[in-house]
Amino acid sequence: MITMKDIIKEGHPTLRMVAKELTLPISDEEKQLGKDMLQFLKNSQDTEIAEEYSLRAGVGLAAPQLDISKRMIAVHIPGVEETDEPIISTVMINPKIVSHSVQSACLTEGEGCLSVDREVPGYVPRHSRITLTYYDLEGNSHKMRLKNYQAIVIQHEIDHINGIMFYDHINKEHPFKIDDAVKVIS
Repeated sequence: MITMKDIIKEGHPTLRMVAKELTLPISDEEKQLGKDMLQFLKNSQDTEIAEEYSLRAGVGLAAPQLDISKRMIAVHIPGVEETDEPIISTVMINPKIVSHSVQSACLTEGEGCLSVDREVPGYVPRHSRITLTYYDLEGNSHKMRLKNYQAIVIQHEIDHINGIMFYDHINKEHPFKIDDAVKVIS
């Protein structure tokens, strides 16, 4: 079971590396890694399990955050109500953004990261809509269109496999200054 002690923190060199593409079909170890990453996210969102194991809640996790420089991310975005099916719950192998909107969006409260143990204030502008391709754990190819929050989460995780941290996008001089065209999502 993945816990917070398995997640490397900012300053670790792996977080700044461009991760390697996985060769398909992926190995049994890589499949298990993907399943474990997704389970961590589910556990981190379960109040009892999170408290028992001191897990910080997360909606996304990239293999480089576990000091594994491979292009694999897991995303688990819960439904609006507790009884709803998750909006997205999957492991993505070699995810790639193939197109994106001109319009940008950012989250009102900024972004956080399991690899960053401090508050980093500021807007993180990202594309408001993306189309991405990826492979699942069984090697099936997928194409997905996402917008707003879901698109932001995926871009955050894809940044991890490209050696980019969310705060790299924040305006250093004026953290809360954004272009008028940027949509702020609450």
